[in-house]
Amino acid sequence: MSAAFHFKQGSLPLLISMPHVGTEIPEQVLAQLNPVAQVKADTDWHLPLLYNMLDELGASCIHARYSRYVVDLNRPSDDMNLYPGQDTTGLCPVDTFAKEPLYKNGQGPDAAEVQNRIQQYWQPYHQQLHAELQRMRDQHGIAILWDAHSIASQVPRFFEGRLPDLNFGTADQKSCDLGLQNGLHDVMNSHSNSNGNSKPFSYIFNGRFKGGHITRHYGQPAQNIHAVQLEMSQCVYMNEQSPFAYRADLAAQVQPLLKQLLQTCLNWAAQTANAGK
Repeated sequence: MSAAFHFKQGSLPLLISMPHVGTEIPEQVLAQLNPVAQVKADTDWHLPLLYNMLDELGASCIHARYSRYVVDLNRPSDDMNLYPGQDTTGLCPVDTFAKEPLYKNGQGPDAAEVQNRIQQYWQPYHQQLHAELQRMRDQHGIAILWDAHSIASQVPRFFEGRLPDLNFGTADQKSCDLGLQNGLHDVMNSHSNSNGNSKPFSYIFNGRFKGGHITRHYGQPAQNIHAVQLEMSQCVYMNEQSPFAYRADLAAQVQPLLKQLLQTCLNWAAQTANAGK
């Protein structure tokens, strides 16, 4: 196991990335931080538990060990703003989503420290992510990356009102084939119009969240690597207030839908790979 991430290889061409689930903070960084950082409110809490169907599906999974407060694995290493003109946090965030300062006065990371964090934490994650996608494509002729995220349903800093429950991002249809996006849209449309007992979840494609660096960088449909980001409102499966408890009763309502969405990715990959033979 790498010091920077957890990784488990599956048997099929689907990789689930969870770059913001990490909660560890190195002692030398923690000493620079204000107490608010230890709450880790901006974590994508409990996603490995929520995505409990990955072994059954045969998917690979990579997820971060370290907090996004150390380095944000879903930002480019040059810290370019992915949403020009909109407020966002950076590669090494200096404040929380609520604009609370993370660092004690004068103790924020300098350029050398930022480069050290890139080398120690950012690069290993991305090297493993890249290697696994290449392995999948070489073995199966195709690879699908599902970048899994969650966020509080209301964060005024970034968006007005309440987010839809499920926010899909495909970089405005650039990071995956339109056929894959349509397949996922069909699942959501069918689910929303179901007269069964399952709870309908609201959703949007390429709304406030279009996909971060991971989705945009690795999604290369022309090279048979397709990427989708799912940003889920945390109220769907957990309590949004500290201590951010997992709600198994809520999670059980969305997990069948998650499994169906991921299975749709696998079915589409198999059909597309076979069509190309």
